[in-house]
Amino acid sequence: MQIEIDPISEVPLYQQLRDRVVEGIAAGRLRPGDKLTPVRQLAGQFGINIATVGKGYDLLRAEGLVRTNRTAGSVIARGPHTNDGSAPEWDAAARAGWEARLTTVLAEAVAQGETDGTVLTAAGSILADFADRRSNGDTGAGENDNR
Repeated sequence: MQIEIDPISEVPLYQQLRDRVVEGIAAGRLRPGDKLTPVRQLAGQFGINIATVGKGYDLLRAEGLVRTNRTAGSVIARGPHTNDGSAPEWDAAARAGWEARLTTVLAEAVAQGETDGTVLTAAGSILADFADRRSNGDTGAGENDNR
């Protein structure tokens, strides 16, 4: 999967890494069992500290999206629901963290003056885009094509 980060963004690099992996899972470019680039290799590709990459991977592990072991490295642990509508069980702590982040994002939109309808339309559009990417087989670039 191709990962892009912006070194001058206000968003911390570890958060950008985490966000791009989550987006890759949602779009179907990363599937359960897919390997992530090793921490040291990814840090070298971006020219950033290995602790920064490690922190991003740690967030993904805490959210139950990635699992890591010393021999296999880091792999995607879960993904979107299957075609039959089933979804793997979501860890309660991970779900609570997601709901807290979602609350903040929605509060930001409301605080900026967006109407409830506009927020719902935007959320629906984003979800539809992820669904379209999954159904169209948009696999994106290979996982080693990181920038």
